[in-house]
Amino acid sequence: MGDGDSGRPSLADQRGVESVYQPAEDSALLARTAREHVVPGTRALDVGTGSGYVAAEMADAGADAVGVDLSPLACRQAYEHGVPVVRGNLVDPFQSGSLDLVAFNPPYLPTPSEAEWDDWMEHALSGGEDGRRLVDPFLASVGRVLAPDGVALLLVSSLTDPDAVLEYGADHGLTGERVASESHPYEELVVLRFSPK
Repeated sequence: MGDGDSGRPSLADQRGVESVYQPAEDSALLARTAREHVVPGTRALDVGTGSGYVAAEMADAGADAVGVDLSPLACRQAYEHGVPVVRGNLVDPFQSGSLDLVAFNPPYLPTPSEAEWDDWMEHALSGGEDGRRLVDPFLASVGRVLAPDGVALLLVSSLTDPDAVLEYGADHGLTGERVASESHPYEELVVLRFSPK
């Protein structure tokens, strides 16, 4: 984005750090798993879409996919990558029972409050004290937007206590199970699949 009509980049674009989460190992694992759940015409949502990578992968597999993100910077980048995107919090903008597949790669790393800083990238990375700052609100709300046979795919880390996440989902009317995982030096990445009970 230019700075007015001067043609110069804005100061925000010259910070030298990313302001939108870019695809990494976790994104790739979630995208591969999501593609396995897509049939042509699947109504799919990528929550916290960031650059739009997972939504684009679901669309490539035949889904009618859209992204949602709270960050205006992420919405702009996903849109620039050809992903239809809505600015909003988690699944709030979507109608009840409207989605067949919801994928979410939340900020899942436990982050002490004194280590946080206040910008969009921190919001994309910090999982709060227990890594579940957005995981729990997502599980408490995703059941509303799922079609009766819909599924939600949630990527978490072994540092986030996947068993506790499954239990929280069960407490909110969801049946959950592990469907994919990948080991890394300091953690295991796990994709959990949830469906309405």
